[in-house]
Amino acid sequence: MSKTAFGIDIGGSGIKGAPVNLSRGELAGDRLRIPTPQPSLPEAVADTVAELLSTFEIEDDMPVGVTFPAVIQHGVAKTAANVHDSWIGTDVDALLTERTGHDVFVVNDADAAGIAEVEFGAGRDVPGVVLVTTLGTGVGTAMFIDGELVPNTELGHLLLHGTDAEKYMAESVREREGLDWETWAGRLQEYYAHLEFLFSPDLFIVGGGVSKKHKQFLPLLDLETPIVPAGLRNEAGIIGAAALARAAGKKSAKARKKAKKAERAAQEAQR
Repeated sequence: MSKTAFGIDIGGSGIKGAPVNLSRGELAGDRLRIPTPQPSLPEAVADTVAELLSTFEIEDDMPVGVTFPAVIQHGVAKTAANVHDSWIGTDVDALLTERTGHDVFVVNDADAAGIAEVEFGAGRDVPGVVLVTTLGTGVGTAMFIDGELVPNTELGHLLLHGTDAEKYMAESVREREGLDWETWAGRLQEYYAHLEFLFSPDLFIVGGGVSKKHKQFLPLLDLETPIVPAGLRNEAGIIGAAALARAAGKKSAKARKKAKKAERAAQEAQR
């Protein structure tokens, strides 16, 4: 199977995509961004994803991974964040596969970023429990145990001071309330110390756009667990989605091969 897959990152304001070289964990071509349609109804978003894919010359059998800002269970959206509520209960895998003509594999956006960091970035070859957090409008999280993803952890919704943690310490809160780095770091300290108490991780990885300024706040934290900035930054979602699609494509190919073998064996037994 090719070492290239296609990754798409669906966000509230933009849909980004590019082919990914999975030998090196980097984009294999220019990234294209198309504004997310408003309202972001399933049919409209599916059309935009198909439009994005059609601008690239890719093989029909190339797997496509797609991040989505929701809890994704067996391809179905269970929540909706920054997209229309009509997504809840939608089989996103099936919708995008039908609309694009490619085998599409959908994953929670924070999980995709985590997959990229663990395979190619700051979490590569780190054993034990790794927690990837993305600080932005909200707080996304991805948990890995010896490199294996525990999907849909949604730890940004842990309670702090009687509310969702992300409503207290997300990057958007820092900007909205005009917090200086030291004050914001105090809130991050509470959050990461809480995660440390609950999960005893071996490594924290901090992503999101603010991770570019990690020297302003990470050194202010006092934790037992090492905490480092993400290595792949804004490309992590696309790369992680592509990596997932290639792995899922391999499993599908093996399953099809096994089914064909069983079918041939049954035919031989009937002769």
